[in-house]
Amino acid sequence: MTASLPPMTRRLLDASTYAVLATVNGDGSSQSSVVWVRRDGDEVLMSTIRGRRKTANMARDPRVSLCLYDPADPFQYVEVRGTIDMVEEGGDELIDALSRAYMGKPWKHRPAEVRLVVRLTPSKVVERVSVQSPSYVRGDDSARPGGG
Repeated sequence: MTASLPPMTRRLLDASTYAVLATVNGDGSSQSSVVWVRRDGDEVLMSTIRGRRKTANMARDPRVSLCLYDPADPFQYVEVRGTIDMVEEGGDELIDALSRAYMGKPWKHRPAEVRLVVRLTPSKVVERVSVQSPSYVRGDDSARPGGG
């Protein structure tokens, strides 16, 4: 079942917020990587390189979790859980678009690297606003402990 991306999640994705991607190693332990992201409708796009640990992990087990927090208010954050697909087509174009969004300049192509497009299809999205956040409103269910 595909989950739609709520407003705060869309805002963070559209603002070129750095995200942390969690994958599962072969031994069951977790592996995390900071990644650049962009939204494509209700899906999330990321770039990776063939041969990286996270790439091997996702090829073996496509279940991932992505966490983003608001740099202006780190007590607001979202978690996007779901499954990924990876393809080579469009890999160089995606990393260039991400570099322009995050760094303000084109990506320097590295011929030895095979770039992949990672497409995350959400199955669950959790938005949280902590009681410490200036945006917190009493009675806001998204701030409940254990709400995720």
